[in-house]
Formats: sequence, C-alpha cells, structure tokens
Amino acid sequence: MDQQRQLFRRWTTTTDAHPHEALLGMLALLHAASSSEVRHLRVDDIDPVNRTIQLGKRPHPVPMDPASWSVLERCLAHRESQRTDNPHVIVTKITKSGRSAASTAYVSHIMDPCRVPPRTLRCTRLADLVNTLDPKLVAAAFGMDPEGVMIYLADHVDEGRLPRPNTR
Repeated sequence: MDQQRQLFRRWTTTTDAHPHEALLGMLALLHAASSSEVRHLRVDDIDPVNRTIQLGKRPHPVPMDPASWSVLERCLAHRESQRTDNPHVIVTKITKSGRSAASTAYVSHIMDPCRVPPRTLRCTRLADLVNTLDPKLVAAAFGMDPEGVMIYLADHVDEGRLPRPNTR
C-alpha cells in the first residue's frame, strides 16, 4: 500500500515522471489496464464529455476518476506537442510520423524509472477486485474469460461462504 501511494503521488503531483509512465501506471493501478490496452488506446477512444475511455475489448467505457483524467490530459498535451497525426495516445519519436501504436518493447520499458512493472499493478488491482467482488462480474466488466480471473482467487477463501461447524 505504501508503495502504491508513493507511485500515485509520483504520477499525480510531480512532473518527474514522463507522461507515458504516468498514464500507464495510473491506468494499471486504478483501472487494471494492461500494457496492450494502453498501448492501443486511441484519441477517438476518449469521451471528454463523459470523461470515459474505451480500453481494449472491455464491453463498456471506463469512467475516469479526476486523478486519472488529469494524467490523461497531461499525456494528451505531450502528444499534442509532438504535432502528429498518429491516432494513438502514446506516440514516440518513431511512431509520430506514422499511424502505428508504440512498440511492445517501448511500452514494456515505460515503467522502468519507478521499478514496478505495469503487470504487477494490474494483477494487484485484479486480485483485489476478484477477492472483493464476484469474480464473474469482474470478468464481465473487464472483457475477460471467467476462468481467466480465477487465478486471482488463489489462497483466498471467503469465511462467510464456509459452512459453520456444528457447535452442539
């Protein structure tokens, strides 16, 4: 929790973090976004009126909290400064003259400065959601197979679902 708070502050209150790092970090930490979902996020996936974004194959747009929205705006401002027609939110020096998404290699190293891979943040968030809510609902909300979320239930048993021992 302390590390997550530190990262949240890094991405929302300082300009030390690159806008791409902040965006990927916040979306993974709060919205369980995968690197691929963020890598393929396009400007037309953003609804500024409703403050939502369409992530990957998720069945519904993801509502953005104020902190995530602010980080997204910072990333869009960075993109704007590159004067590109590339439709993606994350644009690099290599992709700014084209239309392709940033490379998998680029995205896999965005989080290197904070020493936490986005997969760890995503998995932590999914584990929390799956163990707090109904795993089938989480799977449906994230566009995942129900079996795909079951790995996040490892070693967790909800005490309220266990049969009570006979105390007679």
